[in-house]
Amino acid sequence: MESNFKRALILENYEKPLNKGLLNDNSYLRENKNNSSCIDNFDIELKVEDGIIKDIRFDGEACAIATSSMSISIGLLIGKTKEEALKIIENYENMIDEKEYDKDLIKDLNAYDDIYRQPARKKCATLGISGIKDLIEKSE
Repeated sequence: MESNFKRALILENYEKPLNKGLLNDNSYLRENKNNSSCIDNFDIELKVEDGIIKDIRFDGEACAIATSSMSISIGLLIGKTKEEALKIIENYENMIDEKEYDKDLIKDLNAYDDIYRQPARKKCATLGISGIKDLIEKSE
């Protein structure tokens, strides 16, 4: 992925994040994730019906990396089965940890493929998706 495209993708998803704003609907599972070393703090809502992720919402304050990676993750995971979503998340986490991963599976999340060069930013890039993963694993 070309670096100017990466920057534009990250900036667009930071400035206009997908599904920002909570519904406070009891049919959603809810979790808070925060980064103790910075301001990143998300409340995340997840709705799963019949094993399919129907909706993911979030709110909170966070840096450009955390917010944009959350937005891109939401766009990628809605409509997937729980199993498909967990496979995407696993591949994204592998990329962040410099392990083998499927580039095609994680699509626009490839924008963070060089985040390993800034170890302090790894938590930013994975904060939202780790919250989504926790909620998927808690869902029935």
